[in-house]
Amino acid sequence: MMATVRDRGAVPRVVVVGAGIVGCSLADELTARGWTDVTVVEQGPLPAPGGSTSHAPGLVFRTNASKCLTDLARYTVDKFSGLRAPGGRACFAPVGGLEVATTPDRLADLHRRAGLAASWGVGGEVVGPDECLKLWPFLDPDRVLGGFHTPGDGLARALPASHAQRESATARGARFLDRTTVTGIEQRGGRVTGVVTDRGTFPADHVVSTAGFWGPVIGRMAGVDVPLLPLAHQYARTTPLDELAGAVREATRPILRHQDRDLYFREHADRLGIGSYAHRPLPVDPFTVPRYDDAPVMPSSYPFTADDFAPSWEDAKALLPALAAARVDEGFNGVFSFTPDGMPLLGETREPRGFWLAEAVWVTHSAGVAKALAEWMTEGRPSLDVHECDLTRFETAQRSPAYVEERSARQFVEVYDIVHPLQPPERPRPLRVSPFYARQLQLGAHFLEGGGWERPHWYEANAPLAEAITLPPRDAWSATHWSPTAAAEAKATREKVALYDMTPLRRLEVTGPGALGLLQRTTTNNVARKPGSVTYTLLLDEAGGILSDLTVARLAEHHFQIGANSPADLDLLLRAAPDDVQIRDITAGTCCVGVWGPLARDLVQPLTRDDLSHQGFGYFRARRTHIGEVPVTAMRLSYVGELGWELYTTADLGLRLWDTLWEAGQRHGVVAAGRSAFNSLRLEKGYRAWGHDMTAEHTPYEAGLGFAVRMDKGDFTGRAALEALGEPARRLTALTLDDPAAVVLGKEPVYADGNGRPAGHVTSAGYGYTLGRCVAYAWLPPLAPGTPVRIAYFGGRTAATVAEEPLFDPQMTHILK
Repeated sequence: MMATVRDRGAVPRVVVVGAGIVGCSLADELTARGWTDVTVVEQGPLPAPGGSTSHAPGLVFRTNASKCLTDLARYTVDKFSGLRAPGGRACFAPVGGLEVATTPDRLADLHRRAGLAASWGVGGEVVGPDECLKLWPFLDPDRVLGGFHTPGDGLARALPASHAQRESATARGARFLDRTTVTGIEQRGGRVTGVVTDRGTFPADHVVSTAGFWGPVIGRMAGVDVPLLPLAHQYARTTPLDELAGAVREATRPILRHQDRDLYFREHADRLGIGSYAHRPLPVDPFTVPRYDDAPVMPSSYPFTADDFAPSWEDAKALLPALAAARVDEGFNGVFSFTPDGMPLLGETREPRGFWLAEAVWVTHSAGVAKALAEWMTEGRPSLDVHECDLTRFETAQRSPAYVEERSARQFVEVYDIVHPLQPPERPRPLRVSPFYARQLQLGAHFLEGGGWERPHWYEANAPLAEAITLPPRDAWSATHWSPTAAAEAKATREKVALYDMTPLRRLEVTGPGALGLLQRTTTNNVARKPGSVTYTLLLDEAGGILSDLTVARLAEHHFQIGANSPADLDLLLRAAPDDVQIRDITAGTCCVGVWGPLARDLVQPLTRDDLSHQGFGYFRARRTHIGEVPVTAMRLSYVGELGWELYTTADLGLRLWDTLWEAGQRHGVVAAGRSAFNSLRLEKGYRAWGHDMTAEHTPYEAGLGFAVRMDKGDFTGRAALEALGEPARRLTALTLDDPAAVVLGKEPVYADGNGRPAGHVTSAGYGYTLGRCVAYAWLPPLAPGTPVRIAYFGGRTAATVAEEPLFDPQMTHILK
């Protein structure tokens, strides 16, 4: 069957590949926004096409360390709660959720999760063993130490929800074609133009892959890499239990999670369903998944491997003694998708344009993802920040099949683990290293990882310097991936001079006659300054939300070097660039040393013939010079609040640059310093970190970055939205903790009044070694300096005070000298 070709002036033609829960939700969301020319093609039969949706157990726990995932899950619950499938069946059962702790570490983590829930607006509380037994009488009272109860969670019925949304989308003009296998994606002029199937070709202005674990297969047809790994997950049903005899409802008790043993439980009337993440990873090649008619049950259902489940069955019986009289009646290994960081893949590819991904999406987040993508497609941006899900976020070095398989399998293994926010994966490492790596090893660097880069957080060589510093004791959580040596490195930066490896920070080169015009149109500040200038500026979306912050160095009339954050920045600029502009990522071929401290000029000046005085080389200026034998681009910037420079050179000369600075710095007491000290120093100075302190959900004026906006320079993306803004109803606010021994790490709820509801949440936090107390930034209503607040931390409340910015060196005397 051939699709009807629509007039080009009509609504956009959309072909969605995959009629699982995501595809059905997307069709519903798109047609509700007026994009009614939507065709959903599905290779399997409807209503149960045989993908992950067809076997999903439907657990919805909204609380997540990611605010984005929590927001997506919240919308899914809200939407499904109002849906009824044909026949009136509810699409969501609000039975609640209960996560139980059988170890002290897990109980502590449940208090942390309760804090996350409060920060993101999810109702829940940590309850004692007696309350857990009331909610689940089958629990062994001798094992359970407590639980986290979330009454608003529950069971999403994926197939009825899919059916209900298909009905509403169809009523608005969408059509769903099952038994239709995609065989190709047509393109012309860098855009998708149609979808080829075994039932004809369907013209399209937009093609959306919601194919689940078949995503890499559809992506390859479009020439797009889709970094996900399908994995099989075990699910079993027991024989009927006497304790559930006579049950007529599908479920009445909360979904139960026993994360200490990687298990979850839900009722199926008079029996229990048990899911396990405790077994070995069972990867599935998406290119070998059988067609629906060739699969023994359905493509997403693989034979149950009883030996893998045997340890989990014993653990299940230990937690729920009632299972001792039962047995496993049936089970299967169900396939679904994982990515290297456990997050979905969302967005439009740049090559080809018009090809969208909504992959690695669980039922929990399905409707939320569909809403975000529909907003993105129809309005140009989602209403919530989804940068953690952006399909561009993985570096080239993170896209090899071996890397994707290793990290995605690790996500499966750790899905219920207590994972510290700083904890790096163990493999494959090291992957990306700076030219200074050998010297860092010699200095005893403690490496964490970001973007595949090995990043020193402190150096054991500096441990003796910490012996003279008295610090209050830390709790075990905040002491993880931390060392008092960071205090010594921060002190050395404030008092002498330190070298920082800034190589992992992204560098883009923008050249050509149209380079200035491009940057003026896409960023907020005025970059039309003389060569040798450096400008701090922002990338905004059309609604004024902060997509990134940049430093733009004008090295020549048509040559700019940009300090950026993520691959999405490069993608945005490439999309906007005219033909007379060339943009390339130069990060891998270059490196950078930050030289900062009151003795930075004493260290660097003797190594160059150029004048590095304040008069000769002012703040926010750039210059090409030499450090010893090494040609460098020097920028007088400081992210730590001290005098100094960022020194850039090519990767082949990096080691020589480091050694030259290190040797010259010995007489000045130079130290190598890591990211832990760096974060402390930037918090004391109030420097924002994009992705933590501000995102697309925040405007420059809310984030305290109005100084980076020049409304008089002409038009730029987001300008009209900024003009329409009133006074901010919230602000990024500096807090200092009253108790010098107290520490928070970020994402904790902040309470500013007595009504029991959080006023906001912490974004970044770290100990300010110069100030002698922890510094936290938080999104809060406008509060005057001196206002007392309280921050929840592992079930307790710690006092803090709103502080006036900047906390350190408000007169800039440390930098401007």
